[in-house]
Amino acid sequence: MNLKKINDIKQDLAAKLAHVKTEAELEQFRLQYLTRQGIIAELFESLKSAPAELKREVGPHLNDLKYGLQEQFNLKKEQLFAEKIHAEQNKKQHFDVTLGKPTQQGSLHPYTHIIQQIENIFTSMGYQVVDGPELETDFFNFTGLNIAHNHPAREESDTFWIDQEHLLRTQTSTVQLKTMQSQKPPIAMIAHGRTMRNEATDASHDFMFMQIEGMFIAKEVSIANLLATLQTFLTQFFGKDIKLRVRPGYFPFVEPGLEIDASCPFCKSGCSTCKKTGWIELLGAGLIHPNVLRHGGIDPKEFSGFAFGAGLTRLAMLKYGIPDIRYLHSSNLKFLKQF
Repeated sequence: MNLKKINDIKQDLAAKLAHVKTEAELEQFRLQYLTRQGIIAELFESLKSAPAELKREVGPHLNDLKYGLQEQFNLKKEQLFAEKIHAEQNKKQHFDVTLGKPTQQGSLHPYTHIIQQIENIFTSMGYQVVDGPELETDFFNFTGLNIAHNHPAREESDTFWIDQEHLLRTQTSTVQLKTMQSQKPPIAMIAHGRTMRNEATDASHDFMFMQIEGMFIAKEVSIANLLATLQTFLTQFFGKDIKLRVRPGYFPFVEPGLEIDASCPFCKSGCSTCKKTGWIELLGAGLIHPNVLRHGGIDPKEFSGFAFGAGLTRLAMLKYGIPDIRYLHSSNLKFLKQF
């Protein structure tokens, strides 16, 4: 070992260190040259057997090589760390903070789907969509609709009363009466919304449910007009040719009253939906009672009309095959994501 060899090693290691580009390469350099098993340590080990005169001549230069290389190593380590931080900062600078976090896309509720469909069907037939309040008076919810003062529906066991005069509406028929008082015939309207009744909650009943009402008033309106309107509506709603079955029924605000059944849109010979009968009970309807026309400010001798009402909840359950009414009023994402 001599001074020339030490200088050659010094230059060679300085060149190798200069070519190091990553922290992994720097670590490999340290293991090869600067550890106790590295090349620098081997040079010190070989110097132990050298003559004393050579030790005095070469020893200081070998120490300079060791400490100088260690200093260069530390500087290189700081350089690579600074470059890493700078690169990370550049990434952040190019990130568009206005993008925000990715969010899940929502969807329309089943009620919204069928309301939009029903509105499109009836507006195409010339009907208007009318809205009304959910907090109603006794007159618009009962008396004006020809419901007797001793009718069971007025009991607290069936109706949510606010006070002796005000209540949460039990039907959307209230909007029909308000429309009669504010418009002159001919009138063609539908109304939909929430209704409340004091009922126990189970798979097929709830205290709050959605209804839709329809009304048409003009001269010489007949049951034939009613049935043609309903058949057009149901055929377009279910997307199939629907047949109607008419049964007598009683509703205080119509005379005669009719129960309207529709041929099951899901089968031909009977299924669980129609209980193997081939028919589904869908809605109530009839010709508007003369007393209701009078309460609405319309002369029953000059005008007549029909009205019908159906549960939007029932229509939604039938259309989408929903087994439990409580799904419609829950926030169950597994259920809602299907629509």
